[in-house]
Amino acid sequence: MAEIATIARPYAEALFEASGAQASADQAWLGAVAAVAGNAELLSLAGNPKVTPEQLLGVLTAAAGTALPARANNFLATVLENGRLAALPEIAAQFHALVNAQSGAADAVVHSAFAIDGARLAELGTLLERRFGRKLNLQVALDPELIGGVRVVVDDEVLDLSVRARLEQMKVALAA
Repeated sequence: MAEIATIARPYAEALFEASGAQASADQAWLGAVAAVAGNAELLSLAGNPKVTPEQLLGVLTAAAGTALPARANNFLATVLENGRLAALPEIAAQFHALVNAQSGAADAVVHSAFAIDGARLAELGTLLERRFGRKLNLQVALDPELIGGVRVVVDDEVLDLSVRARLEQMKVALAA
């Protein structure tokens, strides 16, 4: 995977520099196209020598389901002409990291035993932003094994406030 990351980096940085103030808009279309590019059938189609980069670009834009700006078409044409379709998901991930770094934000996954409604998630987001000292882009993942509470993962930091974690702490304390 290090090779794909190395291949993707210059593409992500070039798109980021070209995007300027429109980086968040570019992030939306790049994410949609990267999701499509991860499809095994599309990757096998890209490996077919009879398929031209222009045909691949047409398939990608149609499958993305959204109209792409001219910059997107130019960028994707360059990626496809260089045979880097497989690197597109990594390009999107690195571009997302660059956008987060520019805005001082981070991605956070909130693992919860139960679904969290919008108001409670916003309240939790405010508390977590204060705790981690930066803006967070929250995603919720259901994990019934937590029993209750939440477990928050931000980059390499973990804040475990789940019932399961507290029970484990009690178990260790009683065993000592």
